[in-house]
Amino acid sequence: MPDWSLTLHASIHEIDPALWDRCAGPDNPFVTHGFLSALEDSGSVGPRTGWLPRHAVLRHGDETVAAVAPLYGKGHSFGEYVFDHAWANAYEQAGGRYYPKFQLAVPFSPVPGPRLLVHPDQPAPDAVAQAMGQAIAQACGELGLSSVHATFCLENEQAQLAEDGWLPRLGVQYHWHNRAYGDFEDFLAALSSRKRKSIRRERRDAQNCGLTFHTKQGDAITSADWRAFYRFYQSTVDRKWGSAYLTESFFPRLAERLGDRVVLMTAEHDGAPVAAALNLIGTDTLFGRNWGCTGDWPFLHFELCYYRAIDFAIAQGLSRVEAGAQGEHKIQRGYLPSLTRSAHYIRDPALRDAVADFLEHERLAIHAEIDALSSFSPYRQDE
Repeated sequence: MPDWSLTLHASIHEIDPALWDRCAGPDNPFVTHGFLSALEDSGSVGPRTGWLPRHAVLRHGDETVAAVAPLYGKGHSFGEYVFDHAWANAYEQAGGRYYPKFQLAVPFSPVPGPRLLVHPDQPAPDAVAQAMGQAIAQACGELGLSSVHATFCLENEQAQLAEDGWLPRLGVQYHWHNRAYGDFEDFLAALSSRKRKSIRRERRDAQNCGLTFHTKQGDAITSADWRAFYRFYQSTVDRKWGSAYLTESFFPRLAERLGDRVVLMTAEHDGAPVAAALNLIGTDTLFGRNWGCTGDWPFLHFELCYYRAIDFAIAQGLSRVEAGAQGEHKIQRGYLPSLTRSAHYIRDPALRDAVADFLEHERLAIHAEIDALSSFSPYRQDE
């Protein structure tokens, strides 16, 4: 690739924040310098969790920065939400070495967004994005790694990478779409009578527990709020037998660096916090991320994470709420199935062929799943 050069960086701080954010654009807060630096500076990524920053910078021959990419070296497959454990096990049982690998992603964040971040002054952005993908694949080979995995990438990025032999993969999430609703009641009016009554009952039961709800942004979120939220986060991790990748200092750092793009929805009982849900705001999307609670409160999860997110999105004129990974139960609450995408570069031809065959069958199953799930839409059929 004589016209391009790629450098890899062990810290996001080796790259100018303003330059990175010009490439990242304003739409998705997860790929901003502020979000990624909060992960690093809090110790949420690094040797402790096995996510080693190797952020990519692509330059022209004249040293002009054309693109950047959030890239990590991995010695395991945890914290990714697009699962390749079976690929790794099969390859290593056959005598191969699957780890280390590259992950082109935002750690611990199953949020669709751009991964090949092209500078807006570039006259041919698609060509630059393709060059970045080719350069990362070349670096993978030169470093002796098995593969690169671009998870939760955009549809056009998946198509560009597929042209160079990356394997496309599909997944399913559940997103709510704002159809120019005036308020929550306007949204309810779009649902079938049975679903409308069910949601009203859930909201009523959650709100009749003597709870007080607050929505706070940026500087309005206090250090006490973050201490309470971290307790809730740990409680959720413990219940799911997971790992607390995010450290306590990550959350206040995030609010400090992203300001009003950070939204915390809280519930209190007798003045004491009992639950909270963390959201980030993009240009037209509210992204639900972490949540947790203490105690047993009927339908509180739905109220804080889904219904109040819809309330907020309508009030702010946002077009979409993305409520995170998994959860078919979201359908009856207005969040419909949506495709997510990833792309996988695998060096070993034998492993690549095996994975390609698996993914072909998986894609057929995903499309069938989407069709089946869509039939459970709570929206009135006369819309």
